[in-house]
Amino acid sequence: MILLFDPISLITPDIGYTFWTLLAFVIFWIIAGKYAVKPIVSSIEARNQKIEDELLSAQKARQEFEQLKSQNDDLLKSAREERQIMLIEAKKDADSFRSAEMAKAKEDATRLLEQAKSEIENQKRAAINEVKKEVGAISIGIAEKLVREKLSDSASQQSLVTKLVNESLSSN
Repeated sequence: MILLFDPISLITPDIGYTFWTLLAFVIFWIIAGKYAVKPIVSSIEARNQKIEDELLSAQKARQEFEQLKSQNDDLLKSAREERQIMLIEAKKDADSFRSAEMAKAKEDATRLLEQAKSEIENQKRAAINEVKKEVGAISIGIAEKLVREKLSDSASQQSLVTKLVNESLSSN
């Protein structure tokens, strides 16, 4: 049996074999470093940079979200406060409007009542004056009839005129 390869030579390698193995190994790592390791390392670094950028972007987005949430909460709070103020103002306006309308209604009612009292008083005076005129006319008619019958002679007329003149002078 012819052995082309001596198994003992692996344990005790000779210098030529070691040199060429070492040279092949170095060339392999130079080529692998240039064409494989550098692109792998650069892609790993690029990926690490991308991950860091995404983490920073995520943190920035989270901070912006927190800030927006805080602004939103502030806006909601101010909107609630404004709504509360508007409700209070609307209630005050409604109360003042109601009070003004009630005061106006009371004034109108008072004015109408005064007008009605004045109208009643005027009509009462007119009725009293009318009654006085009628009573006066009736009294004059009755007095005229009495005077005609009583004063049929001139002596009784003269004495009545004198008596009336004296009463009129004594009352002034």
